[in-house]
Amino acid sequence: MSSADDPAALRVADTARRLIEEFTRGTSPGDAVAAARDLSAAAEAALQTAVDRARASGQSWRDIGDVLSTSRQAAFQRFGHPVDPGTGKPMTRTVSPGAAQRATEFLASFTACRWEEVLGGLNDFMRERHDADRLARGWALHIGMFGSYQGSGEVNPVPAGDGTVVDVRLDFEAGEVMLFVRFDRDGKVAALGLHPATTR
Repeated sequence: MSSADDPAALRVADTARRLIEEFTRGTSPGDAVAAARDLSAAAEAALQTAVDRARASGQSWRDIGDVLSTSRQAAFQRFGHPVDPGTGKPMTRTVSPGAAQRATEFLASFTACRWEEVLGGLNDFMRERHDADRLARGWALHIGMFGSYQGSGEVNPVPAGDGTVVDVRLDFEAGEVMLFVRFDRDGKVAALGLHPATTR
């Protein structure tokens, strides 16, 4: 199949052309928003196709994670095709509604050291084991090791059992750290951890 006939490439080209036309005409901001949304969906589908092809050609999840500036686990969670060992059937990849927004808000509270907001997002089990002082000490430990916080990678929640997992890269002035967060079915944080990112 030539690139001109590739469905993923054609979809991106068509939606990009539509978005350019909407911006050029400027007739309806709503139509431009819709075109941008469709282009985003097309780009995500193209990224999935590219990852599938990279895997088929022998690229490891570590290789793919390096390109995406994330961990191999996060790359697999976002783009892999896990199979249930009991049934042999593909496992669900459905993310609960609002998961991305919830994860983004939690990340913003965490990295801004708004510990009361962070505690409000924890489930009962986690809240019994954490307080603002403990969270602050953990964050200060990483600041001491890696310097000031600079920003984060993309937040991409992925399904995990009956909840959602986010494994996002945090960039510091002298290193990278992975923030792991698991949300339960109620959208509360059921697990939370920071660990140094794999050296690339």
